[in-house]
Amino acid sequence: MGCKLSCFGFIIFALRGRLIFGPDSGSLYLTICLIAVPVILFCSLVSQSLVKYFPNNVGLILVVIPAVLTLYILVLIFLVAGRDPGIIPRNLPTQEQDDDWDASSSMSSNGWGVGHSGKFLAPSKSVNVNGTVVRVKFCQTCLIYRPPRCSHCSVCNNCVERFDHHCPWVGQCIGRRNYRSFFLFVTSTALLCFYVFAICWVNIIMTMQENGSSIWEAIMKSPICGILITYTFTVQWFVGGLSAFHLYLVITNQVPFSFFTPS
Repeated sequence: MGCKLSCFGFIIFALRGRLIFGPDSGSLYLTICLIAVPVILFCSLVSQSLVKYFPNNVGLILVVIPAVLTLYILVLIFLVAGRDPGIIPRNLPTQEQDDDWDASSSMSSNGWGVGHSGKFLAPSKSVNVNGTVVRVKFCQTCLIYRPPRCSHCSVCNNCVERFDHHCPWVGQCIGRRNYRSFFLFVTSTALLCFYVFAICWVNIIMTMQENGSSIWEAIMKSPICGILITYTFTVQWFVGGLSAFHLYLVITNQVPFSFFTPS
């Protein structure tokens, strides 16, 4: 596995090209730890109280739910980070280019491409897309005319089809081919945070009722619940807000592709 510049920019190939990671994919380790470690603490330390307070295997089910949800989220992270987001292969300087410009052309200071023949190439051109004339721009890095709704990612150094953004938490661009997995990842993480937050509060309340103690005394009796409540409350502001924003994009059909049809 290695990062190299090719017709796909700066990306990391794994399993003989079956997996494609961004150049900053090392952030995946941090993201996985931020998700998995709190759940491990919850399942290992809070589970004993839940099993005691909720008989007939109800407490056990309450512990299994976040564990299963975490495994699902980790699968989604892998799909988002290791899948081609919609990279459009670039034209190398030695390859034959589009019909109206030279293979080894470069861009001049005024934005026009100049080939061996001295012919100037327009920084944009008009193309017909389903009967509609749209303007497409020339990418000076990838040496291609970018399709509509395509943008160049400065981190991965690639043009990505229906580019949404580059996510530093998974080290990958979010585009046409992995947006659905990204949306499910964000919303599932928000749901997990809310679940752990709520169940920890339930555990605190049950402790108060059993011992007749105050909130502070109940938290001192189960400090891991206090830590998880603080942590999930903080994280929820980020993933919850991001989930709401992308849910709005889905409802208003502003996502990189039709969310409810295959990509």
